[in-house]
Amino acid sequence: MKFREGALRLRPRSRIRTAHSGSLKFTEGALSLLAALMLVALTAACAGRTEYGDATAVETLTVDFGSTDLQMIADKMVQSLLGSSLVQQGHSPVVLVDRVRNKTDEHIDTKAVTDKIRTALLQSGKVRFAAGEVRDEVVRELEFQAGSGYVEEASRKRLGKLVGPGYLLTGEITNIRKQAGRKTDVYFLMTLNLVELETGLIPWSENQEIRKKQKTPLVGW
Repeated sequence: MKFREGALRLRPRSRIRTAHSGSLKFTEGALSLLAALMLVALTAACAGRTEYGDATAVETLTVDFGSTDLQMIADKMVQSLLGSSLVQQGHSPVVLVDRVRNKTDEHIDTKAVTDKIRTALLQSGKVRFAAGEVRDEVVRELEFQAGSGYVEEASRKRLGKLVGPGYLLTGEITNIRKQAGRKTDVYFLMTLNLVELETGLIPWSENQEIRKKQKTPLVGW
């Protein structure tokens, strides 16, 4: 009878242990799923919301050179050159764009400035531009068409017909940065010159000044 009682006692304990072990497995799985769901929810809550904005809106996030500064400079330079006697006389000058030297204490994509100016001037129909940036590619293509024998005569472009620019557009941008306590003052000066290649004279020059101020808060980021 003792042996049977012991046997009867072992079976319920084994069942309880198995059931208990199974419940632990279920709990761990549920916790893992819950943790995963919480992580997804937290990630979604922390993710920034992306929206399209007005590309021409005034940008005042920092005192660094920004999109509004680029637009202001380009607009003034375009209007100034279109109003100059050089363009008003109807010569349609051919211009080669040189690099604008960045002499500021920050990274500025000066090519973006000259690209915007060139696009606006081209759209006016009063200024023409030589494709200096792809000149090597143009020459290689002309040489290929002329000497490879692969291009038909009727569509072959002739060598020696490239239009030489008469003017070089060049310039520089500088800045002065001052800081006192929580106040920051930055002054930008952009100058563009149109140089006549044959004489070396400057028939047109213009500059744009920009001053930006910022006061950092006592508390915050």
